[in-house]
Parts: sequence; C-alpha cells; structure tokens
Amino acid sequence: MASGPAKFVQEGGSIDYTPGADVLVGAVVVQADLIGVTQAPIKSGQLGSLAVSGVFDFNKAVGAGSAIPAGTLTYWDAAAQNATKNAAAGANKLIGKAVKTTVDADTIVRVRLQQ
Repeated sequence: MASGPAKFVQEGGSIDYTPGADVLVGAVVVQADLIGVTQAPIKSGQLGSLAVSGVFDFNKAVGAGSAIPAGTLTYWDAAAQNATKNAAAGANKLIGKAVKTTVDADTIVRVRLQQ
C-alpha cells in the first residue's frame, strides 16, 4: 500500500536538540517561534532534547503592572531572561498560558507550554 506525504516520528512532548554551546538544565531555548526547555544539561554538539509541552515555572518580570492572571498568554523576554505578559510587538515569543495567578511582587510564574 502506498503512503502519504507524512511519516509519524514521535509523540512530540519533547524534540531533539543539539546546542552550539553547553546549556544548563532549565534553559529556555528559542528557535524562531519554537520555545523549548531543557530538562537535563546538554553539552555543546551533543544530542539532547527540549520539552515543548508541559507545565514549567519561569522567572517572571517584577514591578508595577507585572502581575499575570491565570489564563493569560505569557511570553519569553530573551533579553531579560524572564516571562512577561507583554508580547513587545512580537519581540517576545509566546511560551504559553499562565496556570496560576501571580501578583506584581512574584518572581515566578507557572506556565503551560503551547506551541
């Protein structure tokens, strides 16, 4: 029987990733609009994986107006290395939705990854 143009490879909760430099556990990796999180350290040039689904705690921006209500789209600010509700006109990349409400003083936000 002939097959179609696609072939199943994996479930997709994590994807293969080979970094150009060592990355630590919990690193947020931005590949265009694809965001993943390392669940183990990966050495430069060695195959590892990035989680692209699941619920993670991210460092959060703090200060007036930085609270993130549950259900809010949440973005990764690569320059500041924290999560925010501010898309910054596309400069910050979507990581998912907050699953727990935060207040301005909170330093962590819990996010369900979505691609």
